[in-house]
Amino acid sequence: MFSIIVAAGWPIWPLLLCSVLALALVIERFVNLKTAKVLPPKLLSEAISVSQVGIPGPDVVTKLEQNSALGEVLAAGFRAVNANPRCTEEDVRVAMESTGRAVAHKLERYLPALATIASAAPLLGLLGTVIGMIEIFGSQSPASGGAGSGNPAQLAHGISIALYNTAFGLIVAIPTLIFWRYFRSRVDEYLLNLELAGERFARHLTAVRK
Repeated sequence: MFSIIVAAGWPIWPLLLCSVLALALVIERFVNLKTAKVLPPKLLSEAISVSQVGIPGPDVVTKLEQNSALGEVLAAGFRAVNANPRCTEEDVRVAMESTGRAVAHKLERYLPALATIASAAPLLGLLGTVIGMIEIFGSQSPASGGAGSGNPAQLAHGISIALYNTAFGLIVAIPTLIFWRYFRSRVDEYLLNLELAGERFARHLTAVRK
């Protein structure tokens, strides 16, 4: 592998950097997009159960906010009610939607970077191949006086080395694109469930205060 990297020349180094960066982002997203950190299954039911007898105090709301992304949204609803006990369901919903937009931004973090790497890697590979081909044909030119001038076998070998860049670009881009699509669909599903949970919680908070 090291000999291939050396043979491919300097254009492959940006691709290696992209591959390391993509791997780091994929690991980071896997860690931070776990269901337990975003949408704990029983959290909404527990929040509804706790608030049946009264709105929790600031300490409980702070712990709820630190629990997960869903906890941040639910805590925004509690804070809206604590700040104004006479607030309407629409007021609660607006407060939760505002927090939801910030949560959505956190969930989508680094996804544009993954998409950029997936788009740029094949182009970087192609650039490396073009540069390699220019160098190869330049060295094969009779005017260059090179020792390998006019040698078909050496020319074929040089072309195969130049194509390493394109191959490596695709190797980086394809998995990155797959992971980006996976994380994108996962975030979209989380956001839908957060929105549904927020609407249900807003109706609940309005009902328990009547």
